Amino acid sequence: MRFLTCAFSALMLVNGANAQPVPCGGNFGDFVADLQAEAERQGFAPEVARSFLSGVRQDPAVLQADQRQGIFQDPFITFSRKLISQSRLDRGRQMADRYNAIFDEIERRYGISRGVLLAFWAFETDYGAVQGDYNTLNALVTLAHDCRRPEIFRPQIFAALALYARGDFDPATTTGAWAGEIGQVQMLPKDILENGQDADGDGRVTLKTSAPDALMSGAAMLSDLGWRHGEPWLQEVELPQDFDWYDTGVHTTKTVAEWERLGVRARDGRLDDGRLEASIVIPQGRFGPAFIAYPNFRVFFEWNQSFTYVLTAAYFATRIEGAPVYDAGDPEPGLSGEQMRTLQERLQARGYDVGGADGILGAGTRDAVREVQRELGLPADAWPTPDLLNRL
Repeated sequence: MRFLTCAFSALMLVNGANAQPVPCGGNFGDFVADLQAEAERQGFAPEVARSFLSGVRQDPAVLQADQRQGIFQDPFITFSRKLISQSRLDRGRQMADRYNAIFDEIERRYGISRGVLLAFWAFETDYGAVQGDYNTLNALVTLAHDCRRPEIFRPQIFAALALYARGDFDPATTTGAWAGEIGQVQMLPKDILENGQDADGDGRVTLKTSAPDALMSGAAMLSDLGWRHGEPWLQEVELPQDFDWYDTGVHTTKTVAEWERLGVRARDGRLDDGRLEASIVIPQGRFGPAFIAYPNFRVFFEWNQSFTYVLTAAYFATRIEGAPVYDAGDPEPGLSGEQMRTLQERLQARGYDVGGADGILGAGTRDAVREVQRELGLPADAWPTPDLLNRL
């Protein structure tokens, strides 16, 4: 699920001030021939590239899956209750015990708490049980040919080719998620090339069948993405009634000590080191649950761009390590998907950049809602309500 809701340009790859077109679209056979030519320019032997691409096919089911992401329209409380069950928590704790030695080594080497890897393992593949049955090469080439996000997927094809050249990828039999991720924690080929780890000592990196390899590789990737050794990521908090709601959201950071001076308190236990920078996150407005997000929380967005998914994964990681069920509060009713699209259109008409009217409450829409709430003299908590829609 790593790239499900990325909002990237479909046609351009930005490199400093220069933008270069990424080839996409057109006749599929010609597109594959161009991949062959580029592979040779990159130094792959012609016969290796030809063998790798010889059986590739366009997969309409991949495009259908890419466009079918309604679950991301759910608000946090609904979404998190769908993904977090007692059986999933119990299973996670069983896995923590079963692979205790691997998690100990991950914590020693990378400073990543076991709950974090368990959260991704649970949500991506239900602890390895559901890894996807899409042909990976077909998926990558289909998405690279599609002109919405070729800059994401085209490089993954050549990473898969590099894995093939060293004997670690079979284009005919390698399967995974519709977006090209492979294995128990769903890593893209480039991530496997850069961070794949042989944790079980058999001389191979096998992310589909080896939980130790998958977990250690996922930890290496999180570390590579900027995980700060031994630091927390998320904690539930209570906020005072007179809190300045405009200061919520990941766009505002203060030290933990500064938040404490403003009345922020841990709901359970104590807040972490007062010197850490952190943000206050209220996914469903001032009457819903509230969290303090530490610097490591931002690393979750490198795995997936959906705010709701990221917050749910980060919270699940705390739950599996003993945090209580969050206080859902009594948030104001939100908007349906159609209402959200209408709101986004009205915000765009007022000059706000919401990243398109897709009916999903993403970061751009939250920022615009916060600003327009302030403009209208409303509590600026970034939670869109029917009342706000009516006012616009």
